[in-house]
Amino acid sequence: MLEGGGRKYFAKVNERAQLDNFAAEADGLAALANAGARVPSPLCRGEGGDEAFLVLEYLDMRGSGDFAALGRTLARVHSIPGEFFGWRRDNYIGKTPQLNRRSSAWSDFWRDSRLRPQLDLARKNGLGPGLLKKGERLADTLPRLLSGHAPAASLLHGDLWSGNARFLAGGAPVLFDPAVYWGDRETDLAMTELFGGFPQDFYSGYAEIAPLERGYSTRKTLYNLYHVLNHANLFGGGYAPQAERMIDQLLAQA
Repeated sequence: MLEGGGRKYFAKVNERAQLDNFAAEADGLAALANAGARVPSPLCRGEGGDEAFLVLEYLDMRGSGDFAALGRTLARVHSIPGEFFGWRRDNYIGKTPQLNRRSSAWSDFWRDSRLRPQLDLARKNGLGPGLLKKGERLADTLPRLLSGHAPAASLLHGDLWSGNARFLAGGAPVLFDPAVYWGDRETDLAMTELFGGFPQDFYSGYAEIAPLERGYSTRKTLYNLYHVLNHANLFGGGYAPQAERMIDQLLAQA
């Protein structure tokens, strides 16, 4: 936190190589704000010496608040339509580059800009031939797995786990640390279930505006596989076996 001129600011500092990551974050925050979500407004960014920085509006946030309002906020963000799947620029999921190549077909986008890039990273990281072989099989069958599902291109937060949503003192929700793109709204909802932390009030609030479609429970596993593979590539540990189990489950349903 920084203070100056009677105001407080929140400053994020990282190595200079992360300057583009900060630029992508500011771009995503602006997109969410334009969709009506409350976010910490990006004020300036730059570099000094060996470090990059991003200065944001300081908000006094807490972990509990009006979860139903958070659900309604997300539904309103998702109501903003895009003309294609992807985004105007590539960005990042954590520290991993996230491709956002434009596509008119959702299954093509998810295969080529989400699943296969993570499989390529897994190959470079030596995560195991079993996972890679099954992952390629899944990529080949993905159009069939998503057959009959034709989602609209919706504005997404892109990295919506419980640590990226908080509340102001009066309970109003705040979203931050996005990885935005135009995609299937179910991907955001799937991630809220991956690591927990969202109570039923959140889902009830969302459903007031945008009820879920049939088949979500199967697609949820496919969408969360992207994040589990990313965690396997970033952190190792038990995420690779978890990803392989998820692939097995999806292949059995394809």
